[in-house]
Amino acid sequence: MRKVAVIADGTCCLPADLVRTLDIKLVPLLIWHKDRSYKDGIEITPAEVYKIMRRREEMPTTSTPSPGDFMEAYRQASLKTENVICITLTSRQSKVFDSALLARALIEDDLSDTSIEIVDSRAVAGALGFVVLAAARAASEGADLAEVTRVAREMIPRVNMLAMVDTLFYLARTGRVGRAAEWVGSILDMKPILEHNTSVGETAPVARPRTRAKAMKQLTEMFAERVGDSLVHVNIHHADEREAGEKLSAEIAAKFNCAEILLTEFTPGMGVHAGPGVIGMSFFTE
Repeated sequence: MRKVAVIADGTCCLPADLVRTLDIKLVPLLIWHKDRSYKDGIEITPAEVYKIMRRREEMPTTSTPSPGDFMEAYRQASLKTENVICITLTSRQSKVFDSALLARALIEDDLSDTSIEIVDSRAVAGALGFVVLAAARAASEGADLAEVTRVAREMIPRVNMLAMVDTLFYLARTGRVGRAAEWVGSILDMKPILEHNTSVGETAPVARPRTRAKAMKQLTEMFAERVGDSLVHVNIHHADEREAGEKLSAEIAAKFNCAEILLTEFTPGMGVHAGPGVIGMSFFTE
């Protein structure tokens, strides 16, 4: 029996086979559409969500998992082990971390024999995923809670994410545009590049190319500047753009020294805000 169970929220953009193999428990965000909620990735697929969004009518929204959702995850984990680590996306852009914390406080009397560590990854998407993977791989090798937590926290400053957003329309609609607010209106047809760095814990605009071709070229150039010749772990994300994701994945695999390269769908838990058409990459170097 493993010493530590690993829980994460569903925005971590990990392949289903790795989630199963490493026994990671995901707590999904909720997608709301026409007064009905769906568990992201469980009761509604990314393709279904992005199809709705492309119509730009009766747009879906998201909500944070409830403390009850995390309490149930802790309860199920406690049946297998006395130690749990829960890793969430950045608290600077979401209340998921707060919900996970509240859940621990509410259930601590019932699970008095279970130690629960909550980690704010300060990351999003596959950058969060790499923090979760590091913890899960350590847990699978028999590490105790202190060691698994140390491994996760040491991964946080190493991960990074770059992404091209097909339009600022969706970010502007949901108010998640942040420091790119001054771009709205004049460049809704541009293809902004955003970066999420854990030292800040927030997603910020870094470039505003005018065409998709220029954006993809600049995205790859920025990735090259950050990784150089280092051995790199990469997770390529796409929001309803699998062909483009596969093309970028092949390009990165051919040009860079990749220890690991994953291709995943950009979860609608974030895609509802960023929109379909997102192409991005999360990564860290050895």
